[in-house]
Amino acid sequence: MTLSAADPMVFLPAVDDPVLSGLRSGFEAHLAAALPKSRDAADLVVAAMREAALSPGKRIRPLLLLTATHALGRPASSVMDAACALELVHAASLVMDDLPCMDDASLRRGRPTLHRQFGEDVASLAVIGLLSQAFRLAAASPALEPGPRARLTVLLADAVGCQGLVGGQLRDLRCTEGARTARDAAVVNRCKTGALFRAALQGAAIAAGAQADVQDALGRCADDIGQAFQLLDDLKDDGALAPTGKDTHQDEGKTTLLSLLGRDTARRRLQRHLRRVEDALTALFPQEDVVLRLLRRGCGFDALGQAGARRNGAAPAQGSAAAAG
Repeated sequence: MTLSAADPMVFLPAVDDPVLSGLRSGFEAHLAAALPKSRDAADLVVAAMREAALSPGKRIRPLLLLTATHALGRPASSVMDAACALELVHAASLVMDDLPCMDDASLRRGRPTLHRQFGEDVASLAVIGLLSQAFRLAAASPALEPGPRARLTVLLADAVGCQGLVGGQLRDLRCTEGARTARDAAVVNRCKTGALFRAALQGAAIAAGAQADVQDALGRCADDIGQAFQLLDDLKDDGALAPTGKDTHQDEGKTTLLSLLGRDTARRRLQRHLRRVEDALTALFPQEDVVLRLLRRGCGFDALGQAGARRNGAAPAQGSAAAAG
């Protein structure tokens, strides 16, 4: 079984991949310009917002929206505002997740968590500021027609709400109360981790005017990405894979898929999700593998490296993650 033990804290597409490199650089510039700027040294909330959003990160979720939109035949520039909104929601969720009343984390992306830098009061206000700016960007973007723009904004709101990040975080916090099953843990992962991946892939379908069946297929693929992403994160937290940039053993006392299934079964489950992602994206985008390239390079989903071989008619290498379990 091949799993990527290295997960760089800063995702930088290879210089020989002009599509990913161009999208990444354009996104970073747009994100910096989309945030308010501090008027003076006392403007701590704005400073905290910029620190939370612009600190080094892999930008997987916004780049997933950009690459999927590109793969569906619509210019990625049409969803650049939406991609920034998605990243601001993600940044807000990380700040909230780290607060003393939540996970009480001390490290995020290799830096002190926001409440350690600015105080819990400023960090809490920064969360509200980030969410407010996110919805302003999504709702006011001139690059999308009014209908798709409104639907994409609703999609983002649903990802934040009780069936998304909020609901997932509550379930995660209270998961020690009573017996939990692997199904319960998977529901937490779907809400807390999968929600923004669904917003990214289904948002691309909305922006590109794709048919409902394509949007549904992308939603299912996003669920598999979220489950795989969370299993990788659990393995890092447990020490089974090399952690990067944040506290480890934060899940002690929580009921996760890893704690319920054990490492070997969790790894096999991870491989099943990865195979489904590969198969779905290869079917959806038979002529364009930019989304697969992003996931391989940015998420540690190196099992998806077999997609190119399958597309060219070659058999997966023996012992590869794509062929395992």
